[in-house]
Amino acid sequence: MAEQTVRLNKYLSEAGVCSRREADRRIEAGDVCVDGVKASVGQRILPSQEITFCGKKVTAEEEKILLLFHKPAGIVVTDERREKNNLTDFLQYPKRVFPVGRLDKASRGLLLLTNQGELVNAIMRARNYHEKEYEVRIREEVTDDFLRRMSEGIYLSELKVKTRKCEVKRRDAHSFSIILTQGLNRQIRRMCGELGAHVTDLKRTRIMHFLLDGIEEGAFRDATKEEWERLYAAIRPQPQERISAQSGSVKKGKR
Repeated sequence: MAEQTVRLNKYLSEAGVCSRREADRRIEAGDVCVDGVKASVGQRILPSQEITFCGKKVTAEEEKILLLFHKPAGIVVTDERREKNNLTDFLQYPKRVFPVGRLDKASRGLLLLTNQGELVNAIMRARNYHEKEYEVRIREEVTDDFLRRMSEGIYLSELKVKTRKCEVKRRDAHSFSIILTQGLNRQIRRMCGELGAHVTDLKRTRIMHFLLDGIEEGAFRDATKEEWERLYAAIRPQPQERISAQSGSVKKGKR
């Protein structure tokens, strides 16, 4: 039986090298070779071909890794070793893992890391409306008007987009909790800024069903079997998506 070809970016993702999007960027940059020849974006390969990434041979990753990491403020979510406070050097994890989404340098709290590129894609899809919860402290007073305007959605002038409606609750006079279902760049800080508020501390406490509880700052733990099962249930394609995917496209349903 003849071997089936697979897209190179999908192969790299499933091998635990990086996400598909990052794979395309690295292919375009010339960091990926197929049988010694520089690859091209969109290229299909046979599993028996030799794939190298930055000069190192890529082999399929069988162990599925998912870590819950309590990121301290000051750590930059990047594997760029030239960055003094990069995530890779801080973690010192023996296998290559990459983050699901980001958490800016000044922020702290829960960050998921995995070697499964497809997990990153599934969790990050905006249409899935996966929840992320934060505790935020601001210099100014948390007023009823502030809470109302935050919950109704804020127009971000720099990004030229209005945020989705969200759940916001006062914690004390200068702090609140907020649950987002989107991940715009520095979203909470930008939202507060549009209302004249200055964030002094921002901590992510939850991503979907994954909780920060019990993980000391700077430490990480493996996802439990139950957490894996709940994750697979949450990201499983709906019947309409599976049918559309078989025809070559996935349609985005209205919400």
